[in-house]
Amino acid sequence: MKKPGFSVLKGLLFLIIIAGFMSFSFPYEKSAYAKERKGEVTLRLNLNAPEKAKDVRLWIPYPVSGGHQRIYGVNIKGNFTQEGIYREGEHGNIALYAEWKGPFKKRALTYSYKVDRRDFVMKDFPRQQMPFSEKEFARYLRPTSFGPTSGKVKALALEITKYESSVVGKARAIYNWIVANMYRDEGVKGCGYGKVERLITTRGGKCADISSVFVALARSAGVPAREIFSIRMPEGRTGDMTKNQHCWAEFYDPGYGWVPVDPADVRKAMLKKNTNNLKDVNDLVQYFFGAVDENRIAYYTGRDVLLDPRQSGGRLDYFMYPYAEADGKPIGDMFGFDLGYRIDFKEL
Repeated sequence: MKKPGFSVLKGLLFLIIIAGFMSFSFPYEKSAYAKERKGEVTLRLNLNAPEKAKDVRLWIPYPVSGGHQRIYGVNIKGNFTQEGIYREGEHGNIALYAEWKGPFKKRALTYSYKVDRRDFVMKDFPRQQMPFSEKEFARYLRPTSFGPTSGKVKALALEITKYESSVVGKARAIYNWIVANMYRDEGVKGCGYGKVERLITTRGGKCADISSVFVALARSAGVPAREIFSIRMPEGRTGDMTKNQHCWAEFYDPGYGWVPVDPADVRKAMLKKNTNNLKDVNDLVQYFFGAVDENRIAYYTGRDVLLDPRQSGGRLDYFMYPYAEADGKPIGDMFGFDLGYRIDFKEL
């Protein structure tokens, strides 16, 4: 089996991540005050692809170590023709890539890793607004296919933030509007598609939907913002993680850094409590503006993603699920639940 980092270029992925790319892009640091979680994650796949397909390709999100998580003990095995670790250049999404050349009766892959994860808290906001370069943060201010920053999205953003002048003030106003006006819709598949123009009207969605609304509104108001895609560890010591993907958002506060916000988890808690009264979850409303818990394993950010090696299908809305193609055609939809994989967790 070809080991990860089979070339010098790919090997560098395990040594460096571009400074400032992600909020977890610094060496993992332990803290006496942080909440931590440790576990082992194992993905087992028997790929649901036609036996006679001559060219089958697979991409799996590949987390790496950073300021809030440490990834180690990686093990990859299977009957693939080739595998490797690749990073696409536009957003930095890293994938475990595998391919099977020629017909196979069974295409199998097992991928496991260990993770130490701690919570991420940013609550000590500066009293004075620092300037920032819009040119430097242009990628976090621009629209995406499903997240425009003009028209009715911009109009709503300006209405929500009309009494705010600072980055933090605008971000908090948008966050408060979302937790007060949106809701979690269990009928949405996966984590949703994040079609913001529709969502600001219908108001219902899953985590990628709600986080996408925050990002689009923030960008429309001149606040750099991005979605963070991840998978969540289950509550118990062991459990099935296959459908535990989760998305939250971050905004950039000049002079302070990237600040996490998770209005989707507030709305999820409200659904569980069967309440529409924010007072019933006020502790979570306060917590999730500037913090996320230790139960999530972060992947990357970016929308309209072209993978490396490049997929034959169109750009992915985002890269949070395994994705596969057979003879140049996507297998299933973007959520990948039909690919034939299971992800299990064991606490360490």
